[in-house]
Amino acid sequence: MIYLFTDGSSRGNPGPGGYGAILRFGRHEKELTEGFRLTTNNRMELLAVIVGLEAVTRPELPITVVTDSKYVVDAVEKRWVFGWAMKPDFGKKANEDLWRRFLKVYKQRTIHFRWVRGHNGHPENERCDRLAVNSATLGKLLVDEGYELIETRR
Repeated sequence: MIYLFTDGSSRGNPGPGGYGAILRFGRHEKELTEGFRLTTNNRMELLAVIVGLEAVTRPELPITVVTDSKYVVDAVEKRWVFGWAMKPDFGKKANEDLWRRFLKVYKQRTIHFRWVRGHNGHPENERCDRLAVNSATLGKLLVDEGYELIETRR
């Protein structure tokens, strides 16, 4: 079993943001994190899951995603995203670019989601939060093209 712990952060919504993810397989761990100059919290929550899933090099192994994002967990577990994807107006859905990317990787893996309450002492969730916040506030921030391109069209 592979465990993927994730969190996203936005300093303002929209504002500078970042994600943090920890992949764990047995005693092996890998941290993933990036920051963006303008984005939203939901985008960073979802991007953390996507980047973590894309980093898995053994797609045949089951993955448990542990996240504090009700947005992500509910969209998948309640099957909303699968309904959105079948509708012609999916392109009008918030974060459609990231949901399409998620669906591509989701179909290639066996994934289970587990929701945890954020900022409640869960060690890996707290660590992912620190990664996300640090990436949003320190160093070079990337352009969240999916967000910024959409916003400039409005």
